[in-house]
Amino acid sequence: MKKLLCALGASMVMTTAMAWPDKTVTIVVPFPPGGSTDVIARTLQPRLQEKLGGTFVVENKAGATGTIGATHVVRSAPDGHTLFVSSLGPFVIAPHLFKVSYDAPKDFDYISVAVQAPNVLVVPAASPHKNMADVLAFQKANPGKMTFASSGNGSSDHLTAELYWQQTGTSGVHVPYKGGGPVMTDLLGAQVDSSFMNINTAMPQIVAGKLRALSITSAQRSPLLPNVPTLEELGIKDANVYSWQAVAGPKGMPADVKAKLHAAIKEVLNDPAVKPKLLEVGFEIVANTPEQFTAFQAAEFARWQKLIQARNIKAD
Repeated sequence: MKKLLCALGASMVMTTAMAWPDKTVTIVVPFPPGGSTDVIARTLQPRLQEKLGGTFVVENKAGATGTIGATHVVRSAPDGHTLFVSSLGPFVIAPHLFKVSYDAPKDFDYISVAVQAPNVLVVPAASPHKNMADVLAFQKANPGKMTFASSGNGSSDHLTAELYWQQTGTSGVHVPYKGGGPVMTDLLGAQVDSSFMNINTAMPQIVAGKLRALSITSAQRSPLLPNVPTLEELGIKDANVYSWQAVAGPKGMPADVKAKLHAAIKEVLNDPAVKPKLLEVGFEIVANTPEQFTAFQAAEFARWQKLIQARNIKAD
């Protein structure tokens, strides 16, 4: 009897997984509409719906640096009908800065990092700093004087600045804002000296000649900024930083659902109608496997934990 019940249970799980999606799939985005994460979710949504069948909808559950949406997802049924499209914050940064209601390494099924984009050190067009040699010379002669704006304490742009100071033995003044919009306004107005801004955000103003790009945090130079050196090229080691957007779900999703999702995500991101548009605005396609994403999350989690502790970074 016990064996029969186990077999029936396994059969029911298999049938449920094979029938997926048999109801609406909600893609939770933990930030307001309009940002990079929301763009990626809304790029995936109609195409996943087309490839996988059923109905896919995007739901923005913003607040608490993305942890409200993350908490909602981990508390949802792991049947493949609730997905999470998020940037790195809730996965690898927020747990080291806040008391969160989830265990990031254990409470998610990691499906795929969809895209990544480096940060660019930018200064106003009127800045006296023409290149990184100027910046480093100024910082060494004037420690703690140059201002670095960020979209908030513990944000990717803030942590990039902290990593840069750590690796170069320099210091600066961190100026946190509530979001990227005010950073751009004050940077364009030369109210702050610089920012490690995400390439997607910075490119329009770089192209317009209002911001000057001095270095980039990618492993190789960006095709969008072929004349801008990487930090690695400049001798600044272990300072490659990417902001990334990824797809996950609550822990315990059926293996075949994860496999179907990964295959569809990879196909969508490499679609000739999609990929060039993402590359044009600075995204690099990743589309890695669940196993690769799980290992990557563990490495990123440890990396940012180490920096946050070493630099004594606080959320407020």
